[in-house]
Amino acid sequence: MRSLIIHNIRSGFSSNAIYEFQRELMSFGDECVFRCLGRDYPIEKVLVDAEDFDLVVISGGDGTVANALYALRGRNIPTCVFPSGTANLLFSNLGNATEPAAIASACLARHAQPFDLGELRCTYVDGSTESMGFGIMSGIGFDAQLMQTAAANKQSLGEAAYFAAVLQNLNPPFVTFTITVDGKTYQRKGISCIVCNTASIQGDINILPGCTMDDGELDVMVLATTDAVQLLVPMIAGIFDPSGQTIGRPLIERFSGAEIRVESSEPLHIQRDGDASEMLVTSYEASCLPSSNLLVVDRHSPYYTA
Repeated sequence: MRSLIIHNIRSGFSSNAIYEFQRELMSFGDECVFRCLGRDYPIEKVLVDAEDFDLVVISGGDGTVANALYALRGRNIPTCVFPSGTANLLFSNLGNATEPAAIASACLARHAQPFDLGELRCTYVDGSTESMGFGIMSGIGFDAQLMQTAAANKQSLGEAAYFAAVLQNLNPPFVTFTITVDGKTYQRKGISCIVCNTASIQGDINILPGCTMDDGELDVMVLATTDAVQLLVPMIAGIFDPSGQTIGRPLIERFSGAEIRVESSEPLHIQRDGDASEMLVTSYEASCLPSSNLLVVDRHSPYYTA
């Protein structure tokens, strides 16, 4: 088997787990090419010859994974997501076993299934535009503000950087969002508007029950609160009512569709799978790219089908 490992050495705490995984993956006669990502080297160039390999492994945080999956979209290449980042939410949502040896075993079993990817297109206030992929969620407002604040401390604090960021942003802007979902438009007020491909976060809290990475659509949620403290209400609901059937998700309104446009009444930061932009936006568009990537899953995954 020929394998290509793409590793971001700046992700998370730079664990050596990826090297343990590589040892478990290899056997006599196999070939494994290991490429470390440079700070400004386009990931498209790193993956230009991905079709020459039987397996591509993406080792890094959620931002690295999203960039790589977007570069691999539609190329029908079995891909393994390896958790080397701070939060590793996409890997967590896949539900695979976490030990390096177990991840290697799943790769050797070659059981890969199609998953959706989100595509984000945004126009910044300076007039520049950008398109990129997201595997988990993208949004403007409070969530992006948190990601930007947490960025400086992720290497030293890990996931605690996100909780520290909340304490520094207790009163985010309360704005009006104009949301168009598959041609139908709504106006809502809140502190954030987030488009999700999947929506389980830290602590296995499922913010939007039924939001999955293989349903062919995206979900939009508006955090209809006036401050950060009120977000404890839907968080607690997620802990005590994982299915969302009893308590629901107070202070969160939800829409679903394949084509989304979000406009804000004032410029806000935007984040995509934990990476926040330096520049502000007043609008962005998101589309679902159905079955765009083949991802390795094992029998522990809720997505696994024989």
